[in-house]
Amino acid sequence: MRKTRLYSTLIISILAVLSYAAPRLTVVAVVDGLTSENLALLRPYWQQGGLRTLSEEAFQTTVAFPHLVYGGNETTATLVTGATPDRHGYTMDNYFQRRDRRLHAMLDDETAHGIGTNLHLSSRALLSRTITDKMRLLYPAAKIYAIGIQPQTTVLLAGHTANACCWIDPETRKWAATAAFTEGLPSAAYNYNNGGRFEILASHQWTPRMDIMMYNSPTAQERKKGFSYTVSDVLTHSPEANTLVIELALALQKEEKLGADATPDLLMLQLNTISPQAQSDYIASAEQEDLYLHLNQDLGYLMEQLDKRIGRANYQLLVVGRPVLGTSAQTLSDIRMPVQQFNTDRAAALTGTYLMALYGHERWVEGSYGQSIYLNRTLIEQKRLSLETMQRQVANFLMDFEGVQIAMPGHEAMQYPLLSTTLCKRHAGDVVFMLQPGWQLMLDEKRAVDKVIDDNPTAPLLFWSGALRPMPQNPIDATGVADLIF
Repeated sequence: MRKTRLYSTLIISILAVLSYAAPRLTVVAVVDGLTSENLALLRPYWQQGGLRTLSEEAFQTTVAFPHLVYGGNETTATLVTGATPDRHGYTMDNYFQRRDRRLHAMLDDETAHGIGTNLHLSSRALLSRTITDKMRLLYPAAKIYAIGIQPQTTVLLAGHTANACCWIDPETRKWAATAAFTEGLPSAAYNYNNGGRFEILASHQWTPRMDIMMYNSPTAQERKKGFSYTVSDVLTHSPEANTLVIELALALQKEEKLGADATPDLLMLQLNTISPQAQSDYIASAEQEDLYLHLNQDLGYLMEQLDKRIGRANYQLLVVGRPVLGTSAQTLSDIRMPVQQFNTDRAAALTGTYLMALYGHERWVEGSYGQSIYLNRTLIEQKRLSLETMQRQVANFLMDFEGVQIAMPGHEAMQYPLLSTTLCKRHAGDVVFMLQPGWQLMLDEKRAVDKVIDDNPTAPLLFWSGALRPMPQNPIDATGVADLIF
């Protein structure tokens, strides 16, 4: 009898999987700074809410990134494409252009005019198909929107084929968009801009929602005075930023009737858990905890509204973290693992002096960025010198620098483990190097690259579906996230 019941249950499960149909609406939320450790720490506080529901009902795992992580949007690009930077082309937030010897933002596109912003952005630099592109190919009539806090992240979430994407412009404190997408600024966002909602939220005072001593990790300063911010001063790192994203997502759902018919639709959201004073992704203050508490409430409201509007069985929600700050330098120093800084510009300047001593007083180095040194190929050709020989000399020179683990010509770096997935051919320098663990890249004397110090950062993934559907059987890495929703 027991075996019969077991077989019946198995058959029912198999039939359910075989009959699985794509949900009417998929919501993908990429959350800056979200960590598994923080979720575990704060779970006792969630008596109800979105994170509570997900912790009880969602498939949960952690994903690792098979490439170097700098704390920029290279991770976003990997999550939405299922490819590594060597294939999707987004290696760092900026790239060095030989033509003018300057740095350019990866997503800058002068042909893509801003709407409500001075930024000109598109996803044209992204070489691989994204979640939105796959959705568009499968369902040409799908309605696809991306909504976020930061412009570059939101544009990446939109991919190439979204109807529109909107982000919070830091100057105007309004919804902004790019003309790179067919619908520009949706009317729901336009209505928000003119309806006073931004002004109402921006005027709020962000203070602890609980007694300060009830938090796990208040700083010494917070124990004395708590924390207090006028939201307008810290809007993009405040709880209200997440609230605005969720509210616009629901407004678009209502206006565009997302999930209301048989054609699957898609919402891509960017949310945030990085507070104004945060030095790490890992909670070290009451204000960071407070952001999580608000996020739990916002996600709960999103799920509650979708339950009412389109039905619990008709949507799915994927929440995944994005490493931004890693472990703070102070935390590592406290456990006697001090972080040291490597200045790429200074290394490039010394390399230029070294080559002058060998070949004469000329500008042999055009520039540097990240882990690349760019040589003056035009001058080398004019002088009829060997580029390969000079690459070898520079690589050997860099190997003598403290903090450099390995240096090699750019074309050889494409074959080196880890670097082969991190570098994109069109942006890699003539000489590429890797730093030893515990070293942080610097752009110049004042600005860090925001390198995630953790050697192998991971991020939590929570995948909830109101309908019975197949779930992964094995751990996945960041390149497998995009395939989960199809």
